[in-house]
Amino acid sequence: MRTYQDLFRTPEFTPLFLTSAGQTAAQAVSGPALGTLIYTETGSPLLSGLAMFGPSLAQVVGATTLLSAADRLPPRAALSGTALLFALGTALQAVPGLPVWAAFAVLLGLGTIASPTGGVRYGLLNEVLTKEGYLLGRSLLNMSAGATQICGFAIGGVLVTVLSPRGTLLAGAVLYLASAAVARYGLSRRPPRATGRPSAGETWRNNAWLLSSGPRRRVYLALWVPNGLIVGCESLFIPYAPRHSGLLFAVAALGMLAGDIAIGRFVPLRWRGRLGTPLCLLLAAPYLLFALHPALPLAVAAVVLASVGYASNLLLQERLMALTPEELSGHALGLHASGMLTAQGVGAALAGTLAQYTSPSTAMALTATASLAVTLALGPVFKVAPSARRAGLAASGACDRKAEGLRCRWPGRTGVIPTTPRACVPGVARQAGL
Repeated sequence: MRTYQDLFRTPEFTPLFLTSAGQTAAQAVSGPALGTLIYTETGSPLLSGLAMFGPSLAQVVGATTLLSAADRLPPRAALSGTALLFALGTALQAVPGLPVWAAFAVLLGLGTIASPTGGVRYGLLNEVLTKEGYLLGRSLLNMSAGATQICGFAIGGVLVTVLSPRGTLLAGAVLYLASAAVARYGLSRRPPRATGRPSAGETWRNNAWLLSSGPRRRVYLALWVPNGLIVGCESLFIPYAPRHSGLLFAVAALGMLAGDIAIGRFVPLRWRGRLGTPLCLLLAAPYLLFALHPALPLAVAAVVLASVGYASNLLLQERLMALTPEELSGHALGLHASGMLTAQGVGAALAGTLAQYTSPSTAMALTATASLAVTLALGPVFKVAPSARRAGLAASGACDRKAEGLRCRWPGRTGVIPTTPRACVPGVARQAGL
């Protein structure tokens, strides 16, 4: 699977693509509208940033209690049901006179409910596509998110002016409804990837096992922390440039789109292991310019350049999948998504707090400095090629699909792992860095 046309010829990829794009569009339209509404009522950079990214903090609650549902819920029902709940919650936020605390309560509730959704979506993507097609498909979803955000932020800015923030929230609710309909009638009915009932105990056990491996743990930190801190910078766009915040959000999405196209489609496999750290550094370095409170054209250029660095997430996700058995792929990706969103909420809270005591521009520069420091500390994560495990397993020739039911050993898990026969050679696992 080498081209985007190959992806769309794959059954179920198109409705999954449209469902993801619809939810991204709804978030791009409604998020800044709510942030503008809260900033207008309170004048607080912290509350404005939390209105857009604070719900991500609720992901930590879901990640520790609900995440086992990512592999234990039917994908179609989970995706359509979550989109429907977001439609209702977004419409509720548009009710005139709704207190600020109530708006935040709705946001936190939606964030908690949505925590398994990333695992459901990307676990389904992992089922629909071949292993070789996952990075291409994931990059296309990211590109779609970037393009949709560009249009969504631009349209949302116009709607806030024409319809008011509350009218824009209602438009976002309609987009969520459309996404729910596409998921319900476009995706086929599939059974859950894992058996058993979702539970907080199972969530804790799987989280602990995924984080017990040093290489996986470092990959998770690299996925969460630098990204979350830079989203903290973005959360200050509204107080930094109230009249031009929509433009800054749109060009950030444009930079992310450019990076995903380059990495997902044009960068050869042999280069990927070398680009991870430079891309993470690029994600933060341009925001140091904001310490000088640059003019709008220079600020736009810095944001576009920095956002290209988000493509590092593609490389890290490929590395994560190479280190994770198939029966936990949805849970592993859900932990990535929930942890990343939680880190984004923490980043928004940190940057907003700094802005309260300094200024938005100073807070952005300080937060970017912290992101650079974390990236440099985690640099060794990128030195192992993301295809190491697959290459090692293929070279061994010791296991294949006929080996189902063999007694296999993963670190911390010894026993029959029928869905992961490739993992049954401890020597190969050690070679892959597990």
